[in-house]
Amino acid sequence: MMSPGADPYAETVGRLPRAAGHRDVHAALLRDGWRPGGAGDWAIALRSPDGTAAARISPFDPVGPYSAALYTQAAHTRQVPRLFAHRRLAGGGDLQVLEWLEPVAQDEAAAFHCAIATGAPPVADLTAIVRRIHDRARRELPWCGPLDDNPANVMRTADGRLVLIDPYYADGPNLYATAATDPDRVAALIPEAERRFMTEIPLTASGPWDEAAREAMRAGLAAADARAAAAAPPQDQARRASSALS
Repeated sequence: MMSPGADPYAETVGRLPRAAGHRDVHAALLRDGWRPGGAGDWAIALRSPDGTAAARISPFDPVGPYSAALYTQAAHTRQVPRLFAHRRLAGGGDLQVLEWLEPVAQDEAAAFHCAIATGAPPVADLTAIVRRIHDRARRELPWCGPLDDNPANVMRTADGRLVLIDPYYADGPNLYATAATDPDRVAALIPEAERRFMTEIPLTASGPWDEAAREAMRAGLAAADARAAAAAPPQDQARRASSALS
């Protein structure tokens, strides 16, 4: 949800079509003057024209809502980035508009992670919220990974605060290996509407990802979806057909 007046670019996000996907968001923000701000394995970042905000755009991010919940529920600690907007995108993508952050030294990041891991008093509230949301993610999401203690997940705000960002992640190597070798399992556990663009994540750190391999994965999942649809009861088949036409 958008906090009224919190983001000077709220209008851009608000006028996106309901069915907007990651490409639509990327194009709309570029038209409004946002510029490339970096990329990782799961998402790219655009920086606002005034430099104060970042749009994190992912084609496929199952944990996006859990990260957004953390930033909202732990906002009072001032140890997470300010979240201006969060929106799920068509096909399983995720958009977060956050305050712009800068990297910190590795030893600072490690100390902050250590404090969170032990629940040290300065971060005790944050630790409790991080763990509570992570427990829920592990119950609700297939292939939810452990907490991420990568030093890059600790950053600094413009006013000097250290903040935790993106501590939750999908177990990509396991998920994508399963999609390649057992697509029926992935199709059964993650609805097609939530993984339509799973082969389009940037993989900037882990890539490059061969296009032939991407196409093979897309074909395998499409075949798995077709098998599942054929095996579904007639009423479910009719419902899926109606949904596809709407």
